[in-house]
Amino acid sequence: MPSATEGFTGDLRSLIRDVPDFPKQGILFRDVTPLLQHGPAFRRCMERLCEAIAKTRPTVIAGIESRGFIFGAAAATILGVGYVPIRKPGKLPWKTRQQRYQLEYGSDGIEIHEDAVAAGTRVALVDDLLATGGTAAAACRLLQDLGAEVVLAAFVVELAGLNGRAQLAQVPVEALITYP
Repeated sequence: MPSATEGFTGDLRSLIRDVPDFPKQGILFRDVTPLLQHGPAFRRCMERLCEAIAKTRPTVIAGIESRGFIFGAAAATILGVGYVPIRKPGKLPWKTRQQRYQLEYGSDGIEIHEDAVAAGTRVALVDDLLATGGTAAAACRLLQDLGAEVVLAAFVVELAGLNGRAQLAQVPVEALITYP
């Protein structure tokens, strides 16, 4: 099997695309799609993410809809642990719990199945981007309400200027790429 860096010598940041005024005027969206499209870079990204996650010894990875599904499911597969999706309201087929939260451009909600994790489960939460922290904080609350221990919140990108870490003060945070 070729090494993860074969064919990729650049910085992962070079594959994050800036999209101005998305999803609303005045928002600069950091798009991870080019990184996902570059196999060696995506592989390197997953290796680095899994290195950080593995240190916390999770028994489950939880991924936040939608790009968190990609990174979270890949991490769970690589680490050989279970996977739990956290979705937008009305998308899960079983009994759920919901948490509302504020975005930098509005409000939203997320849900988890009531039986997604057992009390004491060690969970690493994964998403593509940490901005204001509202979504990740809501996901942590859902997991903790079910009795899980959130051992890490891991992100590919962090927008440090939006101070999302403050929302996650009780949870260790790792980000591969940080923008001011």
